[in-house]
Amino acid sequence: MTGAPASESTDRGDIGNGTDVLTVTMNPAVDHTLTIEEPLREGEVARTDDSQFDAGGKGINVSQYLTELGVGAPATGFLGGPFGRMIGDALDDEGVARDFVEIDGRTRLNTTILNPDGEYKINHNGPVVDDADVDALVRRVEARAPDRLVVAGSLPRGIDADAVDRLAGAGSWETAVDMGGSFLRRLDGEYLVCKPNRDELAAATDRTVETVDDAVDAARDLRERGFRYVLASLGADGALLISASEAYYAPAPPADVVDTVGAGDALLSGFLAGLTRGESIEVALRTAVVVAARVVAVSGTSVPTFDDVFAERDRVDVEAI
Repeated sequence: MTGAPASESTDRGDIGNGTDVLTVTMNPAVDHTLTIEEPLREGEVARTDDSQFDAGGKGINVSQYLTELGVGAPATGFLGGPFGRMIGDALDDEGVARDFVEIDGRTRLNTTILNPDGEYKINHNGPVVDDADVDALVRRVEARAPDRLVVAGSLPRGIDADAVDRLAGAGSWETAVDMGGSFLRRLDGEYLVCKPNRDELAAATDRTVETVDDAVDAARDLRERGFRYVLASLGADGALLISASEAYYAPAPPADVVDTVGAGDALLSGFLAGLTRGESIEVALRTAVVVAARVVAVSGTSVPTFDDVFAERDRVDVEAI
C-alpha cells in the first residue's frame, strides 16, 4: 500500500480497558441490496426505489449481536474512504462502539441485485493493507485489553493468516476465529474456539463432511490443530461443540427461516455470550443455537430481539456424544 500510514485514532465509541469482547473485521464492506421488479435486459436502464445499505462483515455482525445480548463488544479492524465512513456512521446509529484503524485504501462495496431472474452478487476485492497497518491494529487491540478477541471474516489483500496469529498472540486475551477453512489450516497460534460451517470444516481437514458423524470426526481432527473448542454450524442439522474431553450435539430449534445470512455469526455470538456469563459450554451451546434461530427468522443482518433467549434455551435438547 502506498501513502500515509494508518491513523492511530480516528473513530468514536465509549471503549475503555477491560472490554468483554473485542471484534476484528479486517475486510468489512457496505452491503448494498437492491430489488428490481423487471428482468435485466442488455442495453436498457433498470430503475428501482428499493435499495438498502448495511454495515457488513462477520466481526461487525458479532459485535451487533453481542451488544443486543448485553455483552460489551466494540468493533475494530480497517476502514477507509466513503464506504468506511458509512460503516462507522451505521454502527454509531446502532449503538455499537467502534475503534477502527483508518487506512488509505477504500473499504469495499458488495452489491446484491434481486430480480425475477434470480439473485446476482458483485463483490469488490477490497483494499490492500500492509504490515504497518497490522502494527497499528495490534496496538489498537493492546490498548483495549479485551477479555476475548474475535477475528472474523475474510482478509484484505496484502496480508495472510500470520496477521491473525499476531493479533491472537499480542496479549493475554482468548481469541475466537471465524474464517475460511483454508485459513484455519494456516493458523499456528493457540485459539479459544473456531467456528467453521460444514464446507469450511471439510476444507480445513480434507475430509468429506456429509453427515453429523462426519462432522464430529472432522471437528475432532481440527481441534487438535490448536483450538480449545470447535463450534461447527451445520445449518438445518444444528451445531456441534467439540473439546478435548467433551462433545455435544444440538439440533436446530424450530424457526421460520427467512434468511440464513448471519446465522453462523449469531451462533458464535451466543456461545461467547454464554461463556462471558460464566456458563458451562453445554449451556453456552444451548444459547448459541437459540440466538442463531432468532437471526434466521429475520432478513439480512437485521438484529432481532433477544429478550427471552436465556429462558428459551432451557427447551433445547443437547446430546452428549
